Amino acid sequence: MKNRVVVGSHWGDEGKAKVVDYLTSEADVVVRFQGGANAGHTVEVGNDKFIFHLIPSGIMHPNKICVIGNGVVLDPVQILKEIAEVEAKGIVVQGRLLISDSAQVVLPYHRFYDTAKENKAGNKAIGTTGRGIGPTYADKVARRGVRVGQLTQPAVFEERCRELHGIYQQWFEALGQPLQISCDQVVEEFLEYGKNLAPYLVDTAEWMDKTVRAGKKIIFEGAQGTILDLDHGTHPYVTSSNTVAAAACIGSGVGPRVIEEVIGVVKAYTTRVGNGPFPTELLDATGEKLRAKGFEFGATTGRPRRCGWFDGVVLRKAVAVNGLTHLAITKLDVLDEFSHVKLCVGYQIGDKVVDFFPSDVNAIQNAKPIYKEFPGWNTSTVEMREWEQLPENAKKFLNAISEWVNVPIGLVSVGPKRHQVIRVTL
Repeated sequence: MKNRVVVGSHWGDEGKAKVVDYLTSEADVVVRFQGGANAGHTVEVGNDKFIFHLIPSGIMHPNKICVIGNGVVLDPVQILKEIAEVEAKGIVVQGRLLISDSAQVVLPYHRFYDTAKENKAGNKAIGTTGRGIGPTYADKVARRGVRVGQLTQPAVFEERCRELHGIYQQWFEALGQPLQISCDQVVEEFLEYGKNLAPYLVDTAEWMDKTVRAGKKIIFEGAQGTILDLDHGTHPYVTSSNTVAAAACIGSGVGPRVIEEVIGVVKAYTTRVGNGPFPTELLDATGEKLRAKGFEFGATTGRPRRCGWFDGVVLRKAVAVNGLTHLAITKLDVLDEFSHVKLCVGYQIGDKVVDFFPSDVNAIQNAKPIYKEFPGWNTSTVEMREWEQLPENAKKFLNAISEWVNVPIGLVSVGPKRHQVIRVTL
């Protein structure tokens, strides 16, 4: 196996965890390199269903090492909860999970401020999960944030916490709200978390260097999707980190030569959670059918996802900014009962037609999709495990997507279970 990055190629929720879980059997290490507990990665193994927010999806495989890299913002409450839940299922975590001591800590100030600011914004809100991700990254960039390793250094943590408390106190006063938590309370609570997290903390950059030199095979797992990238997405309706493949290097401490394949995960249709432009969104019975058939509700928030036809314009940008080498197309089975399916191959914006996702969010707001329509297949694909078994109309639709972006299909998922995969070129 080559070292692989697995990224979302649309707006997130593409089924990356399913793909990572499936490919982990061929790897030694799985690394989560960005984002926080605002991402929900769902894995179904046998009769068990796991929703991970921070622990890499590969934890379900025995003898695999999972790493939470320095690019992640870590919520101690959430990670300790996940560890307990996984261990309760009989899965060994100690010795198999490593957490970067340089990852930033999500503190109560961040969560409270995230929610207060969204509420204040009203109909101009971004649509965050309220998990404090944006404020944590903001403090990281402002060089006033707390690193996980500092939770094991009481004097250092208390000093930084008091500085942050004073800053957020002023901000909450500006919002017309009192800050309803004391600094002493935060210090006491989070130093205790530090004791519980200490066995997992390492300098992951050093550990990764040794792992690469030893020839171990690595999967780098991203969160969210390309069009939620802080630089390349629909700013300001984006997440607060870089979600593209290049972020795997920064967020885990490896050089770009380590990465050999980049797998872009996409659904056979398109979804989005939160506010912002979505040109192929269907606000009709077809959109409702996609939501119902695909059970399109956020794993983190439970919010209904916005649904639409496959957006090939977005995918072209994802191919460019990620350097995709393979596509992993998920949820093909959701389209099994549709009489026809569509692939968006352009946007009409004013008097222009574009086939590459624009950087101007205002232009995207006014974009009208141009579709290529394909006949449906009206056959269940959930039991199919070979490309040759797929209905001809399904293969025509999948091949059209691949040919549109000139990237081969690596695998196709036809259900939520680990074994419901058709391996193509990977």
